[in-house]
Amino acid sequence: MPKAMIVDAVRIPRAVSSSDGAYAHLSPVDLLAPLYQALEQRNGFDSAEVEDVLLGCATQTGAQGANLGKISSLYAGWSNSVSGTTVNRFCCSGLDAINLAASKIIAGMESLVVAGGVEQLSRVPMFADKGAWYSEPKVMRATRFIHMGVAADVIASQQNYSREQLDQLSLQSQQRAEHARQQGYFSPSVIPVLDSHGRAIITDDNAIRPKTTVESLGSLPASFSDFIEPSKALVKDVYPYAPLQALHSAGNSPALVDGASLVLLASEQRCQQLGLTPRASVRHFANASDEPVKMLTGHLRATEKLLRACELGADDIDLWEVNESFAASVLNYQQHFAIDGQKLNVNGSAIALGHPLGATGGNLLATLLDELERRDLKRGVIAICGGAGVGVATLIERL
Repeated sequence: MPKAMIVDAVRIPRAVSSSDGAYAHLSPVDLLAPLYQALEQRNGFDSAEVEDVLLGCATQTGAQGANLGKISSLYAGWSNSVSGTTVNRFCCSGLDAINLAASKIIAGMESLVVAGGVEQLSRVPMFADKGAWYSEPKVMRATRFIHMGVAADVIASQQNYSREQLDQLSLQSQQRAEHARQQGYFSPSVIPVLDSHGRAIITDDNAIRPKTTVESLGSLPASFSDFIEPSKALVKDVYPYAPLQALHSAGNSPALVDGASLVLLASEQRCQQLGLTPRASVRHFANASDEPVKMLTGHLRATEKLLRACELGADDIDLWEVNESFAASVLNYQQHFAIDGQKLNVNGSAIALGHPLGATGGNLLATLLDELERRDLKRGVIAICGGAGVGVATLIERL
């Protein structure tokens, strides 16, 4: 069976999403273009060799509509022969796109594929597509929709996590991310977006808050109090034994940022033919789903499925990149698999660095691969949970 090799992984610096944010004046394809060009320049192949582009994007409307997977490669000047598609598994979209690309290579369908994702929340906010899941009352009732922040509060309440515990994880994320930025740990995979004068718009992820303290985090009000009361009846119907408290704030929730990421995958044979040097392989991957009210636990089920298929235990994993989609979801994941905190999100994650939805999977893979190489370790897992209970996990191994 062919192996799916990871040749390269690149991303842009993440920028805080706002109407006057660093990337707000650009289009999503502008965020992706330098990544296509960097993959080609760094690895010395012709774009005509690429058979497909699979791009994750969670809100495919407006500037993010019209199949960015195809249009973005054309915009970047790649060959007309490169096909493309755009996929949506909510926050898991980018990682799912990478897994789908790997599956095509393993199946022998294609031998050189690019996958990743993009999300420009400055121009296309969450819920802008007005999906029935969160806009039509009968669908919301039937599918038990609640706000994902309330789902995080459900987990925190059930697991008896205190506000202090959530804030402490958030502080650790900020401290680790700032240390990694200062030490240049992110540099190998970061490609800047240039302005019209050829200058980098930003050079680092700009959501990190280095002056964060326990006191500053504790002073922030709970973010989802207004959503708690309307959700109580639904939560009580599913979990009659559990209290529900508003515990998550802006400080222990993922930062909203604009971002883009791309990964170059190839078969071993294609690497030899084109003179490409693979850095790792996609050993296995899984997707799963869990109960939609608790919502942010699908990556637990996906990881269980992944480890079971590979006959591995949590202790066999050298590093973990688990998206910080709210502090409680990370604490719950860590507790479930009994993960050593020195192996988990060692350079911070979305609370400090930001969560650009469809781009997050590629971001986490790039960060994980760079860190495995820096520490000379072998095996890492990326895991992301998403809306309505979905989750995706990927196991990569350095060669």
